[in-house]
Amino acid sequence: METQVIQATEYRNVSLSLLNESKTNPRRTFEETALKELADSIRTQGVLSPLLVRPITENGFEIIAGARRYRAAQIAESPTVPVRIVNLSDAEALEAQLVENLVRSEIHPMEEAQGFRALLDLEEPKYSIEEIGARVGKSPAFVAQRLKLTDLIPSAVDAFYADEIGVGHALLLAKLPADQQEEALRACFKEVYNGASKPASILLPVRNLQFWIDSNILLVLKDAPFNKRDAQLVPAAGSCADCPKRTGHNKLLFGDDLGRQGDRCTDPTCYQAKVSAHVAKAIAAKPELVQISTAYGGQKEGSPVLPRNKYTAIRDEKPKSTDEAKRPEFKVCKFTTEAIITEGSDIGTLHKVCANPACPVHHPKQKADRDDQRWKAEQEKQRKEQAIANATGLRVLSAIGSAVPVRLLKRDLLFVIERLASVLDESRIELLARQHGIRRKRDDGGLQKTLNAFLRRADEGTLSRLLVEACILLAASRGNPSSVLKEAAIAYKVDTEAIAAKVRQEFAVKEKAKKASQPATKTAKKAA
Repeated sequence: METQVIQATEYRNVSLSLLNESKTNPRRTFEETALKELADSIRTQGVLSPLLVRPITENGFEIIAGARRYRAAQIAESPTVPVRIVNLSDAEALEAQLVENLVRSEIHPMEEAQGFRALLDLEEPKYSIEEIGARVGKSPAFVAQRLKLTDLIPSAVDAFYADEIGVGHALLLAKLPADQQEEALRACFKEVYNGASKPASILLPVRNLQFWIDSNILLVLKDAPFNKRDAQLVPAAGSCADCPKRTGHNKLLFGDDLGRQGDRCTDPTCYQAKVSAHVAKAIAAKPELVQISTAYGGQKEGSPVLPRNKYTAIRDEKPKSTDEAKRPEFKVCKFTTEAIITEGSDIGTLHKVCANPACPVHHPKQKADRDDQRWKAEQEKQRKEQAIANATGLRVLSAIGSAVPVRLLKRDLLFVIERLASVLDESRIELLARQHGIRRKRDDGGLQKTLNAFLRRADEGTLSRLLVEACILLAASRGNPSSVLKEAAIAYKVDTEAIAAKVRQEFAVKEKAKKASQPATKTAKKAA
C-alpha cells in the first residue's frame, strides 16, 4: 500500500521503496566491507540513527543524509528504516546535506573537496571559506586546500580515488596549472626493475614531488626580468600582482611554500610568454641593443644573436684582487654597449658587453710574429697548467672519495646520488663517469642513463664515494672550484700538494718523451 506524502515534518518508519538517493550527495565511494559490517549490525539492532529525508513527490522521499545506512539496510533486506522528515528547499537541502556529510571522518578528501565547492557555489545562502570552516570544524587553510583539489585533472583524480597517490601528492598537483599536472603526476612514481618483463611503479614520498616541482615548475618572481606589475605586457595574463597562480596571492593555499624565496610563479608557460614579450618590447624601444646568447654552440646563419665567443661580457662587481682586475671582463672600453640576452639562460636580462673584434682591450691583436709566438707559448703554458690543474683536481676528488666511510643504507645513498646527478650538467656527469670508468655505449640512451644503470649495480662504498664527488662537482659549478675542492680535501685529510707534485712529475715525463720523439720523426721524414 502506498503512503500519500503531502506535508510531513515528523519521525516515522518508511519503506525502503519510498526512498531515493540524492544526486547532490558529496559521497561517491562506499566501501563494500564496511557496508556489509553495517548491514550485519542492522540485522541484529536495526537502524539506530534516523535518515534525514525530505518529501519530493506525493509518494516518495529524497535522502538528504544517510545514503550509507540506506544501502546497508537494502543489503540487510530490512523492510523499513526510521527517518526524520523535514521540508527543505533545494538550497537548504544541499546545505544540510553537505554539512551533515562533511563532518564525517571517513569521507574521501576528494568528496570533501567537491562538497566544499558545492557549498561555496551556493547562491543563497552565500558561504565564505571561513564560514565553511566554522560549520565543519576545520581551519580556513584546510578548507582552501581541499577546495583546490577540485582543480585536479581527471587522471590525477582517478589516481587519487584509486589510492595510487596520497592526499599530500594530490594537494601539490592541484596547485599547478592543468597543463603541468600530467608531467608532475608522472614524477610521483619511479620505475624499478626487479627482473620482471615490465618495470614496477613505486610511489615516491611527497618531498620528492616537492623537490621536482621546485626544480622544474616554480619560478622565483623576484628574479623575473620583466615588470611584474605591467598588466599590458601580456594582456591576457594581466599583472603578476593580481595573478591567482602566484604563490603569494593566496597565503591560505601557499603559506607553507613561500619560504625565503618569496613569491613564485606556478605557470612556466605564462612566465615564458611574459619574458618573450619583455624581450620584444625592449628591442623595439632600443633597436641598438645587441642581442647575445649564453648558450654554447654556434648560431644559425643570418641570426642577429651573437654567440658566446663573439662578445665579452663586462662584469658589474669590483675585482677582488690585482690579478682579477687585469682580466678583460673587469675592464671597460669605448666600445662597451648595452646588450640583452635572447637565447640560453637569464633571457631578458640586460648586460654590458664589448662586441667589437678590433677592441684592443677585450680583443687585443698580436702586432708581430715574435709577439704571436710569445702569445702562443703563453697559451700553451696556460693550457698545460690547466691540464695539470684538472688532473690534480680529479686526483684530489678521487682521494676524497676513497676517504668517504660507508654509513648510510644503499637505498638512501642511491636516492640522494640520483637526485644530485639529475641536476648536474653534461660536462660534470662526464667527469663523474670518467672517475669510475663508465663508458657510454652506442644507442644506450645517453651517458645519464648509463650512469643510472651503474648506480643501481654499485655497492654502498662506491655510492658513498659518488655522493661526495657529486656534491663537490655541484658546489664547484655554483662557486669557486678551487676553494670547494680545497675545503673538501681539508675535510677528508687529503694531501693536495703531494698529488699536485706527482701530477706535475708525470706531465714532465710525458713532455720529455714527446720532445725526444720529435727529432727521430724529422730524421725519418728527411730520409724519405
